[in-house]
Amino acid sequence: MPNYWLFKSEPDTYGIERLRKEKRTEWSGVRNYQARNNMIAMQVGDLGFFYHSVVQPPGIVGICTIVKTAYPDFTALDPKSDYYDPKATAEKPIWQMVDVAFERAFTRLIGLPELREMKALAGMPLVQKGSRLSVQPVTPAQWKAILKVAEAS
Repeated sequence: MPNYWLFKSEPDTYGIERLRKEKRTEWSGVRNYQARNNMIAMQVGDLGFFYHSVVQPPGIVGICTIVKTAYPDFTALDPKSDYYDPKATAEKPIWQMVDVAFERAFTRLIGLPELREMKALAGMPLVQKGSRLSVQPVTPAQWKAILKVAEAS
């Protein structure tokens, strides 16, 4: 049985349609230790909701699949990258990334206001005020509840 996750991305930076077109991408540039640890825990075949942030309303727009487990994030070593970290080295990379592939897009965005109204999601980090974690776990019950709404659309 796969584990479930949620990946946040600004659609102007990297949206679900770009993933659909490219079919696969590395999920790089994550600079939060808990989000990094979540990626380290991922296994090939795990599924993730693709969440568009910094839009009104923000929300879940589709599903991606983990196709490569965690490995050093090369953007941390590149001084020209927005995600450069001078503390990271090739010997001690600090930051990790995974590769994800497009699974499917939903017919509509399931917005954060709607997600917050779902009783089944009460303990989900996403619906907590102030939750900014860009990569977060989703329980099987939360996954099923969101998928039920997506499939009813």
